[in-house]
Amino acid sequence: MAQTFDICIRGAGIVGRTLALLLARERLRVALVAAPTPPAGHHDVRAYALNAASRQLLESLRSWPDAQHATAVRQMQVHGDLDGSVYFDASAQQVDALAWIVDVPALEARLGEAVRYQPLVEVVDAPVDAPLTAVCEGRASRTRAEFGVEFSITPYGQHAIATRLRCEKPHGEAARQWLSPEGILALLPLDGPEGHTVAVVWSVAQENASTWMNTSPEAFTQRLEDISQGTLGRLELASERLSWPLQQAMADRWCGTLPGTTARSWALVGDAAHNVHPLAGQGLNLGLGDAQALARVLQQRDAWRSTGDRRLLRSYERERKAALAPMGLAMDGLQQLFTRREAPLQALRNWGMKGFEHSGPLKDWMARQAMGLDT
Repeated sequence: MAQTFDICIRGAGIVGRTLALLLARERLRVALVAAPTPPAGHHDVRAYALNAASRQLLESLRSWPDAQHATAVRQMQVHGDLDGSVYFDASAQQVDALAWIVDVPALEARLGEAVRYQPLVEVVDAPVDAPLTAVCEGRASRTRAEFGVEFSITPYGQHAIATRLRCEKPHGEAARQWLSPEGILALLPLDGPEGHTVAVVWSVAQENASTWMNTSPEAFTQRLEDISQGTLGRLELASERLSWPLQQAMADRWCGTLPGTTARSWALVGDAAHNVHPLAGQGLNLGLGDAQALARVLQQRDAWRSTGDRRLLRSYERERKAALAPMGLAMDGLQQLFTRREAPLQALRNWGMKGFEHSGPLKDWMARQAMGLDT
């Protein structure tokens, strides 16, 4: 007898695997379409900043990476292009860490292992019939286009460059960021408390991206040393460089009826539904929040409702769009502010950073929002 499924998940990345495990925990039968095999010699240099809410979720699924692959951020330092700066400290927030910088390959491996040991999740080679299809294929989702969803994209005219660096000085569990019209540079701590390695996310103008991707390692690291004002001493390239265009994007619909059917539905999750600028490191946190919200909506449904019930899916869409709106506006506003070179705007943002640094309750509220804490 052929296997029947309650949900088919297209996209077996971090968000797709997390959703599969959450649904299986609720005794739902899940078909997870296998991820494509990476090309030979491919080395994933990505790292994500995950907040306390994401850590709690992944720990509940027994998928949190080992300590060597999840480095705590005890401090966050944000520097403007003049003398404005903002500092966050875990001890001031009375938490162990502001966030954790997690190696993508290590997290994917832990989730993959959990999927293999979950009998209600079956990895399949191609999409199968199910009352609900969850699309977790990322920003370039083909399925989203096949379903006729309009994906409204606002290009930022920037590319992100990601790589790894070895540093002369230890990072001291601090995440550091420099904001300027030239671009936004983030150095994120890796390899534990005494680590000398950082993950780089450097947002540069689109017309300069090719130059920095192809320049010599020495010229590349020298520029990063200059921007970071030598904070971590001499820098050495420790991996290949990866680049992609930056954008803000939102799908006009997050759910609907599967084409050619009346009884089957689809829903978008994660980057297939929305993209934000990486300057606050919230992209994966938002995607994991989507997965958790969809799983909760399905778990709380009446027994007679199908997993593809459109009323349930619309409630998921409303909830997540409302949660995303403030973050999207904030990230877009900051990105636009720091790409302008006019002297009055430079003075304004410098003044704003100084004021925010001494804002007390507002600063604390923003910090707890970024950590995924409700209070």
